[in-house]
Amino acid sequence: MKERLRKQIEILRARLTKCDLCPRRCGVNRYVTKRGFCGLGAQIVMERALAHFGEEPPITGEKGAGTIFFTSCNLKCPYCQNYQLSHEGRGKTINEATLAQIMLSLEKEGCHNIEAVTPTPQVAMIMAALLLARSYGLSVPFIYNTGGYESVDTLKLLDGFVDIYLPDFKYGSAQEGCALGGIRDYPYRVVFAIKEMVRQQGDGLLIEKGLARKGVLIRHLVLPGKTEDSKKVLRLIKKHISTEVPLSIMAQYTPIPAVLTHPTLGRRITKEEYLSVIDYALALNFKNIFVQEVNERHLVPDFASAQPFRW
Repeated sequence: MKERLRKQIEILRARLTKCDLCPRRCGVNRYVTKRGFCGLGAQIVMERALAHFGEEPPITGEKGAGTIFFTSCNLKCPYCQNYQLSHEGRGKTINEATLAQIMLSLEKEGCHNIEAVTPTPQVAMIMAALLLARSYGLSVPFIYNTGGYESVDTLKLLDGFVDIYLPDFKYGSAQEGCALGGIRDYPYRVVFAIKEMVRQQGDGLLIEKGLARKGVLIRHLVLPGKTEDSKKVLRLIKKHISTEVPLSIMAQYTPIPAVLTHPTLGRRITKEEYLSVIDYALALNFKNIFVQEVNERHLVPDFASAQPFRW
C-alpha cells in the first residue's frame, strides 16, 4: 500500500514539470520560475492551521476540525470569503516535514480530522506530507476541501490518501461559471470530479459516534439573486450523481469589499431565497441535507488577525 502511494506521489510531482493538476492545464514548469494561473511554484505555501469550529457538525465535532488553509486557488471567484489567501496570496513557504508535524500537532490538540482547504494546486507536496505524517502515527481522517474544479486524473491519484471529500458545487450553468468563476466548463468538470469521488468513497457519509470517518459531502453556497442556478446545481447532482449524497446548503454568503457595489453580489441572501433552494432539494428527494440559519452576522474571516474566525 505504501509503495503504491509513493508511486502516486511521484506521478503528481512529475506533473508539476508541465503542470496539468487541474483542468486549467497551464502547462508551466513549476520547478523553475514560470507560474501558471495559481501563481505557485513547487513548494508548500500555507497561511494558517487551527482547530476550526465552523464546519458541518460531523466534521467539527466537539473539538474542531484540524483545518489547514493553503494559499491560492484555481478558481478565484470574485466574492471568495478567503480572498486574502485566494486573491492576495497571503501565506508562508514551509517544507513537507513541517506540514507533517503541523498535522500531527492538530491531532494532538484533539482535532477530529485534518482538513486541507484548497489543496489542489499544491496536492503533490501535501500528499507527500500526509504520507509522512501517517508514517509517524497520524490516524484521524484526511478531508479534501475543494472548490470542485478538479481533474479526474488527479483525483484518481488521491485514492488511498483521502478519507472524506468535501467539494463545492458552485455553479449549475456555463453562463454563471463564466461570469463568476471565469470558466465555462465548471459544471461539466465538477460533475465528473464528484463522480470519481463517489467511486472512491461511496455516495454517503460514514458517521461513527457523531463524527464523519469517510465519504463525500457536497457543499453549495446560495448566492443572492442566483436561486435558479442553485436549482440547476441540484438537478445536476440528482441526474448525474445521487440523491443519497449528503448536501450542505449554505446561507453564509457575506459580501467582501470587492463586490459591495455589485448589483447582486453586494447583499446577503434573503430567507425566502434560501428556503426556496431548501424546498427544491427536498422536492428532488435529497435524503441528507445540512442547513444554516439566515442572519446578518458578518462571516468573512480575517487572516490578518490572530483569530481569523472570531465573529
